[in-house]
Amino acid sequence: MINFTLKQLRYFEALARHCHFGHAAAACAISQPALSVQIKELEQELGAVLFERGARQVRLTLFGEEFALRTREILRSIDELGDLARASRDRLVGRLRIGVIPTIAPYLLPRIITGLARTHAGLDIHVRETMTHKLIQELADGRIDTAIVALPVSEPSLTEVALFTENFVLARPLGDEGKPVPDRDALREMKLLLLEEGHCFRDQALSFCNIQTSRQREGLDASSLATLVQMVSAGIGVTLIPEMAVDVETRSAPVSVTRFKDPQPARIIGMIWRKTNPLATELTKIADVVRRSTAPSRQYNAQKAG
Repeated sequence: MINFTLKQLRYFEALARHCHFGHAAAACAISQPALSVQIKELEQELGAVLFERGARQVRLTLFGEEFALRTREILRSIDELGDLARASRDRLVGRLRIGVIPTIAPYLLPRIITGLARTHAGLDIHVRETMTHKLIQELADGRIDTAIVALPVSEPSLTEVALFTENFVLARPLGDEGKPVPDRDALREMKLLLLEEGHCFRDQALSFCNIQTSRQREGLDASSLATLVQMVSAGIGVTLIPEMAVDVETRSAPVSVTRFKDPQPARIIGMIWRKTNPLATELTKIADVVRRSTAPSRQYNAQKAG
């Protein structure tokens, strides 16, 4: 009979995710030699090699890849047992792992954290900021409990709850103040600055402007909204930003912010979580808190955007 521990599975999953002993050991809060010993013992117990060891990196063997899939299922089920116990209590307490996309996190997280601290004092909130496709994968793997993203994500295994709708506004150099607002056709002919590939906000802006993603755009992409607005302030081009970003991003970068004519470009912000999550009822309540706590900030930015 093969015997291995839950701890060994968690160490294996961390190494499979990071493909680096040092990084995996840091994620597990143990020393690298201790992690190596545990992985070696697991391989000896299984009678099979899980990783190919390189000088700087490790990679899963064919068996290791299959073992990783099963391990993630096991760990997710175990975590959901803990969530089931938490769901049986009168109120949600303990760790809550929330994912947020980069075009939301800097602008709404302070109010979200404050709102949750007021309504759920027993929560230990862990925040993960990354792009949508990564958050969806981490939800599937059970590494986060819920995520705040732009909807829809159209994943059958996930519940989607809409929180609010937000318009996009046009950021132009101050010298363009008072000029007519360009329509979609005009925007396609302008130097339109966008986020780099992988950001859903980039795709939404391209869709509004009806620009094909195959069109060459060298030197026009940035990794954050802050960089985009700074580039606009320097006169390099124009960009679209969500209303929630107006106040923060225009403090240090003087630009002209203008609304588009109706129908205005917009996105739906919502929360997602696994349909199998036993905390679904509590997460629905969390979504209500997020909606209420962010309302003042959203109203202020909508007014500022004019």
